Amino acid sequence: MSPSQNNAIGVIDSGVGGISVLKCIRAHLLHENLIYIADSKFAPYGEKSNEEITRRVLTAFDFLNKQDIKCIVVACNTATAASIQILRERFHFPIIGMEPAVKPASLMSKNKIVGILATSGTLLSAKFSALLEHHSNDIHFITQPCFGLVELIEQGDLGSPALITLLKKYIDPLLKEKIDTLVLGCTHYSFLKPVIQTLIPDHIKIVDTGDAVASYLKHVLIEKDLLNQNSASGTTHFWTNSLDQNADKVIAELWGQGPESFNYRGLWV
Repeated sequence: MSPSQNNAIGVIDSGVGGISVLKCIRAHLLHENLIYIADSKFAPYGEKSNEEITRRVLTAFDFLNKQDIKCIVVACNTATAASIQILRERFHFPIIGMEPAVKPASLMSKNKIVGILATSGTLLSAKFSALLEHHSNDIHFITQPCFGLVELIEQGDLGSPALITLLKKYIDPLLKEKIDTLVLGCTHYSFLKPVIQTLIPDHIKIVDTGDAVASYLKHVLIEKDLLNQNSASGTTHFWTNSLDQNADKVIAELWGQGPESFNYRGLWV
């Protein structure tokens, strides 16, 4: 059965980080119905094997596939690197993945020194290595794995002393290398932009991919005649398997529009 224009768009992540992408999607696509899956019980993905990550992503896809969706956005760099090829072989609706904003950062950098914050899973992936190699002719990339950040963000921590100390530990070596552009290579990290901006000089540009992914998603929907033509505002449903009793509050805070703006549907698997 072919997807319908009125079907929902699925968005999945290892946890709440992909909400940063979801917000961009909502800004670009006011009338689309969105279903967000947070696999928080198994976060972070960055330290898991490709096989484990792929199993989790397939579980999320199977769940969403029963919800009358028309496409899915994998709003996680690590999950994209580990599983996107298998997903596209198995499912026949549009699937949009994420990758760190290496290309735009390369074009943006004036001194050709670019720092990248990401999970170890992303940085060690063959997909990321190929991406870096493709753009490294005249660019010096400095990569920094960021152990522990995802866990803090999953708890709703966007600026505690512990988080700031950890961020400084990861950012300071990049500053010593004189970077002028900083890539946020994990969707969770987009929520840390305000804090990161206080830790780096004003001339350093911060780059992520949420807005670009949302724009590309709209292009795909138009191209495949899947754009929702309704005039009403789209609905947003959140599903999580988090064991944290405050999960709904964290989601509401990150979504930033108050609990009345979405339907929180609790555990999925």
